[in-house]
Amino acid sequence: MSKITKRSWAEPYKIKMVEPLRKTTRQYREDAIRKAGYNTFLLYSEDVYIDLLTDSGTSAMSDYQWAGMMMGDEAYSGSKNFYHLEENVQKYYGYKYLIPTHQGRGAEHLISRILIKQGDYVPGNMYFTTTRLHQELSGGQFVDIIIDEAHDPTSLLPFKGDIDLNKLENLIAKVGADKIPYVSVAATVNMAGGQPISMKNMRDVRALCSKHGIKVIMDATRAVENAYFIQCREDGYANKTTAEILREMCSYTDGCTMSGKKDLLVNIGGFLAINDEDIYEEARSLVVVYEGMHTYGGLAGRDMEAMARGIEEAVQDDHIQARVGQVEYLGAQLQEYGVPIVLPVGGHAIYLDAKRFYPHISQDNFPAQTLAAELYIDSGIRSMERGIVSAGRDVKTGKNYYPKLELVRLTIPRRVYTQAHMDVTAESVAEVYEARTRAKGLEMTFEPKYLRFFQARFSPIA
Repeated sequence: MSKITKRSWAEPYKIKMVEPLRKTTRQYREDAIRKAGYNTFLLYSEDVYIDLLTDSGTSAMSDYQWAGMMMGDEAYSGSKNFYHLEENVQKYYGYKYLIPTHQGRGAEHLISRILIKQGDYVPGNMYFTTTRLHQELSGGQFVDIIIDEAHDPTSLLPFKGDIDLNKLENLIAKVGADKIPYVSVAATVNMAGGQPISMKNMRDVRALCSKHGIKVIMDATRAVENAYFIQCREDGYANKTTAEILREMCSYTDGCTMSGKKDLLVNIGGFLAINDEDIYEEARSLVVVYEGMHTYGGLAGRDMEAMARGIEEAVQDDHIQARVGQVEYLGAQLQEYGVPIVLPVGGHAIYLDAKRFYPHISQDNFPAQTLAAELYIDSGIRSMERGIVSAGRDVKTGKNYYPKLELVRLTIPRRVYTQAHMDVTAESVAEVYEARTRAKGLEMTFEPKYLRFFQARFSPIA
């Protein structure tokens, strides 16, 4: 009988090219984070050892994608790469019409401008920063209708991204269906810790919205990861491929916004995909104003080709299993060290629970921002705040939002780091956790008008 009780998994690729990483001293990092105003977004990337700031545009492309880059048709209009991208969106996502954009927020801008009127309400399963801002700039008000468990980092519910149908029905009864241009469905839910939405919930949301004539628009940025969680966690889907599950998810929506910089394994690019011809025609007109011709949308032909090929690779079961598996590996390491994280582990990142990490630091003193800075000082690992700074201010009152979740996101780029990098990360987080009582918090010294988490600056509390 074999003595091996559990077989290890390995990444379904081999490495052809490497990029050297730079290690620095603690003193150097203390100076670097001070110059950056204790905001990890403002660090120089060359001063970062392991970069877990985001998985947006930071993935490694395959030889198949790089080969496609050499086939870029850089014609101003009618690029053959656009038609390849359109073909794959129709094949794997099932939508009729495609508008390419430079990245996801370009698609968010278009759909918000087209569908939202002043005084409208846009319900969704927890806000996302750029999505909510585009909705507000178009005159709408975001309403959170996610289930309550999503705000509890210790809840083990497998689909914490689900929409609370009672909350949605109550909003419809309160404001009227004509004041709700669409329901914004995120798959997965970034701000909740990368939590997925179930297929059953998507079907139920579709049925309710159809009854009231309300559209459903999905943020499909990480929908492939969501499809994988459905395969693993939801009854009736274990024997279906990720590609089949993804196509069914999309069938319950009227369109999607996409940042190809996540699931689709490219460094730049996104799109708006839609089934309604009238919306498509308006989007096709607007994209020329803000992005470029409707057959390139601000992208080079080579970038569209890389994204078209990335769609094919993203839905491969061995790829997505390894991608989520690496995140789960880091989560298991941190749990062994006793570090408080959001559970269940999400698809693209580990979220440190800064409220439990630093219970002595009030939310007004930015515990998550503090934790991100302390982690960088310890090891040169760059992470991202996802708490009160990211939540921003109420546009009407000017007061801070106080989210229940105060998190630091350790975001894993796809096909970039090894398990050894995950070990180094876990050990650094554990070290910072051991020294947690010494952290004092921060105060904000500069706040930009929009999306303050990108450019705000801080200083330590004396």
